[in-house]
Amino acid sequence: MTLRLGTRGSSLALAQSGMVADAVRRKTGRDVDLVEVTTAGDRSSAPVASLGVGVFVSALRDALLAKEIDFAVHSYKDLPTAPGQGLTIAAVPPREDPRDVLVARDNLTLTELPDGARLGTGAVRRIAQINALGRNLVCEPIRGNVDTRLRKVAEGELDGVILARAGLSRLGRAAEATEILDPMLMLPAPAQGALAVECRDDDGELLELLAALDDPATRAAVTAERALLADLEAGCSAPVAALAEIAEGDTGLEIYLRGAVFSPDGTFSVRLSRTGTLADADRVGRLLAADLLAEGADSVLGSTA
Repeated sequence: MTLRLGTRGSSLALAQSGMVADAVRRKTGRDVDLVEVTTAGDRSSAPVASLGVGVFVSALRDALLAKEIDFAVHSYKDLPTAPGQGLTIAAVPPREDPRDVLVARDNLTLTELPDGARLGTGAVRRIAQINALGRNLVCEPIRGNVDTRLRKVAEGELDGVILARAGLSRLGRAAEATEILDPMLMLPAPAQGALAVECRDDDGELLELLAALDDPATRAAVTAERALLADLEAGCSAPVAALAEIAEGDTGLEIYLRGAVFSPDGTFSVRLSRTGTLADADRVGRLLAADLLAEGADSVLGSTA
């Protein structure tokens, strides 16, 4: 029987879902049809931060529960931290590069942009970190697909845009980035660059099939980052950043998790880190969240989350 994969209709969502569909065909031998689903986030032109958490996933989850589709692919960073009732993340495929990139006019880097340069981004996390640089850079809210955002730079409406490198890469446009931003300068959003393959939790046969797509290292990294986000009680639009990296330690593979919380104006930030085993990924994230709160992160989150 052909499997129905639910996806948003944007070029990036279709590219991501197409990659997952190809992996399912290759690893399981099952055929897959893409089913486009329009979400509340797709219908609105309002800033994402004002729409609330889950605007890009709720319609897909409704379609899953109504059995209109068999599984769905999400950008993991768009998912609420609370699991969907009756649903489960069946697979987390290998992660793309989680870093942010700058695409600027005249191939400029961030340090080369002049005072007053206009940067397009709607993410409070990115705005806060740009403001923290102390440069006179103007962040302008921006919505739309990747093509729309890049066009604003090409036509001179903006001096640059900040995007996730994973999205550019999946669209075959990674070479258009004028600078890959070091996480020490621009720490990514929790789960940025990762995909979540979700299905109904009672579909045992499909769960077994989709498990072939799962990458344990990526799942552990994302688990740590999202545990931090959940314990800070912050949504995907709050000024919270996190990045877990997997590396060989003294006793095997370890997680190195960095987390940060910012005030939107960039005048206040808390940056800390923790390490732990892959098996303790959730605990590592929760402990780092507690560390951040102990250092005053709740004073920022109380007014922005």
